[in-house]
Amino acid sequence: MSKCLICSTEISPFMSFGKMPIANGFLTPEQFPDEYFFELSPSFCPNCSMFQLDRQPEPQRMFHENYAFFSGTSARMAVHFREFAEHVKKDYLPGKDPFVAEVGCNDGIMLRNFSGWGIRHLGIEPSANVAAAANKQGVKTVCEFFGSELAEKIVKEHGQADAFLGANVMCHISGFNSVIAGIRKLLKPDGVAMFEEPYLGDVIEKTSYDQIYDEHVFLFSASSISYAFRQHGMELVDLEPQDTHGGSMRYIIAHSGARPVSGNVFRQLEKERALGLDKASTYELFRKNCEKSRDDLVSLLRGLKKEGACVAGYAATSKSTTILNYCGIGPDLIGFVSDTTPIKQGKFTPGTHIPVRPYEEFAARYPDYALLFAWNHAGEVMDNEKKFKEAGGKWITHVPQVRVLR
Repeated sequence: MSKCLICSTEISPFMSFGKMPIANGFLTPEQFPDEYFFELSPSFCPNCSMFQLDRQPEPQRMFHENYAFFSGTSARMAVHFREFAEHVKKDYLPGKDPFVAEVGCNDGIMLRNFSGWGIRHLGIEPSANVAAAANKQGVKTVCEFFGSELAEKIVKEHGQADAFLGANVMCHISGFNSVIAGIRKLLKPDGVAMFEEPYLGDVIEKTSYDQIYDEHVFLFSASSISYAFRQHGMELVDLEPQDTHGGSMRYIIAHSGARPVSGNVFRQLEKERALGLDKASTYELFRKNCEKSRDDLVSLLRGLKKEGACVAGYAATSKSTTILNYCGIGPDLIGFVSDTTPIKQGKFTPGTHIPVRPYEEFAARYPDYALLFAWNHAGEVMDNEKKFKEAGGKWITHVPQVRVLR
């Protein structure tokens, strides 16, 4: 038994994905003997509805000067974040000297829009290498973890914020109550917090279990977000479904009573009850669906190996770490993983130690099959990889079920 990170109710894991390494911990052979592992086991709190990991590695193990993910590598995400920024500017910023803060700003992919518009801004990014990349692009960024204490420092230096933003980062922070307390201090009385994260309902419906890894200590729903912020005198006033990352939700938060609550909130809460997101039986079925997906994928890869087919992985993602380790897939079933990120190339996948090779090697000699780890970017990938299909290459995906795309 452990205690819920939001409401301290006693909770227990409903399943285990087994021993798991750091999801973004791509490593060299010299590092194999000292590789860190932890038990990846999710729980669901029946009191506050929060889906969470039973334990999470220390933040410094995951976010550091060699962090291996740069948001700016995806052209489609750049467009998405520009549209996000334009939405904030149009609908939530007053005309006179507004101030915007973003937690987990990464390489500044969203804040560079505000910088270009001459809007006061501050990025908060704990990983030194991507924070440096943001500053280099003219995005004012501090390399720190966000919480109540940092919020006080920001207010003293910059004043309160009109908008506090986040994208695919709030679910990373185990001290979520401190983050909410910080948001409350940082926001003006009529300010808004807007953040988008992978949505629990999509993960359950699609059996996209690879959304569960060390950084994702939470998977949010409208119900759990409402509860968490209500404890701190804030409330969910609107939400906007997003198709990014395989299904995300953008939450809009304000001080309690400061803004009207949209009907979208009530409709989403009702939909979640209909999906059974508040029932233990839903998570038991999810466990069984994960096991079937694992078994089907391993069976497919073993069959292709017997046929003598060449199979490669496409995109060395955090999600791929969960898939490979949970399924027990190593270099015997996948020869290599292709990736465009220089910091990952020449290294090996966490835990399973499959070589990560530059994209040029994939393109120079196409494999027979490519397991699409970046399935959440499938549209962008398919547009870019028409030659692979024309050469006879076939894609393998596991979401929403294991299959070969023909």
